[in-house]
Amino acid sequence: MPNYHLQIKIFSRGKGATAVAAAAYRAAELIKSEYNGAVHDYTRKGGVFHKEVMLPEHAPPEYKDRAVLWNAVEMGERNGNAQLAREVEVSLPVELTPGQNIALAREFVMEAFVSKGMCADMCFHDKDDGNPHVHILLTMRPFNKDGTWAAKSKKEYILDGNGERIRLPSGEYKSRKIPSVDWNEQDKAEVWRKVWAEVQNKYLAKNGVDARVDHRSYKRQGVDKIPAVHMGPAASQMEKRGIATDRGNINREIIITNKQIGQLRARIRKVKTWLYAQPLQDPPTMMSVMGHIADGKNLNTQYQRIANIKTQAKVLMFLQQYTINDIEQLAVAVERIHENFYATSKRIKEVERRIGTLTQHLAQYDKYKRHKAVYKKHGELSGKKGDAFYDKHHEEIQLYETASRYLKDVMNGREEVPVKKWQDELEKLTAERFSLCEDYYRLKDETRSVELLRKGAENIMRGEPDRPQPRRARDIAM
Repeated sequence: MPNYHLQIKIFSRGKGATAVAAAAYRAAELIKSEYNGAVHDYTRKGGVFHKEVMLPEHAPPEYKDRAVLWNAVEMGERNGNAQLAREVEVSLPVELTPGQNIALAREFVMEAFVSKGMCADMCFHDKDDGNPHVHILLTMRPFNKDGTWAAKSKKEYILDGNGERIRLPSGEYKSRKIPSVDWNEQDKAEVWRKVWAEVQNKYLAKNGVDARVDHRSYKRQGVDKIPAVHMGPAASQMEKRGIATDRGNINREIIITNKQIGQLRARIRKVKTWLYAQPLQDPPTMMSVMGHIADGKNLNTQYQRIANIKTQAKVLMFLQQYTINDIEQLAVAVERIHENFYATSKRIKEVERRIGTLTQHLAQYDKYKRHKAVYKKHGELSGKKGDAFYDKHHEEIQLYETASRYLKDVMNGREEVPVKKWQDELEKLTAERFSLCEDYYRLKDETRSVELLRKGAENIMRGEPDRPQPRRARDIAM
């Protein structure tokens, strides 16, 4: 099944990143930075099976060389907090061949980025771990027609009611920045996610793969399923090596839960459909139906007879619990079962989603705390020492930055991360999940009782005689 994944990040000089280092690492190459003289050598890194640079109109042809391209980007940005590059990372469908995935990525990159004026440096990675993907480094500045870098924004003066510029106490005129391109607008991420889904589905269909992907969440799709939590590269690698992870265990539980809920929903709908199709005149009584219940046609062994007695006992308890004497009352009980199932499954999904969210929160906080010292150390260094430290610890630094951005979005302006609150809520929800599972299995048993009653009623309608039963079973059914 194709796995939809698209992640976006920005490389900023203000956070210690360099476009040259990022490009060298993803391409597994040696590139020297003209900006600070640092040499970034990742030639011993493996897993890169294809790489290429795609250029838009007006871009100098020499930018096909990534070393030339990203050094030009670095040299063209003078600000200490300049945004140097945008990265879009997407998972490639394992159902397609490497060549097909290269063609797929080219079309996506051309449609979403290059045709809009961005240079795109694509590096395809596959370590034979079932996670082929491509890193797409994108330039942040548009081009002038002469091939030079254009401004990212222009200044626009704010005018008063008389159309005059407004002078500030500093002597400057009040103004605002107007972006020269719309690449940083908030809705762009959604646009790119949609394009990736559409192009990927096009190539899946073109190459005879029935499965499709959707960039929307299950909730937006109207799909009644619990979404899996994102594994991340570290957890994915551990799972591939046969090492169970917390996220992997959660996803395995989610898969089983989705399957079981779907199966039980289908079973309840099936008995409801059957009940509403039954004639209202002279329906069989439940006691007569009991005589036609057998959990299996052969009751030759002592084990089979005992199992059948237990089955009839469960059905009888179900009839007594809901005070069911005829088909009409059975239909009312099934409607109640269906309502309880809907409420229980809905709450299970809510609990599972929240557990997944809290697991993500706590995992990102763990990375934030674990790599904070390395990130802080990097901020204290400058020049060649800073570059050398970044080359050695770039993964920890990037993990910290990703976790920091994640927590910033989650906190939404609040300063203190409520770790204890998340842990307490997770513990409470885990306990509730066990209780909900008990409710679910009770509903499953009740549905089984209805199915057996249906089977007995159908036996009567076919004119089959009562099955011979052990004396104890007859006593229970009385």
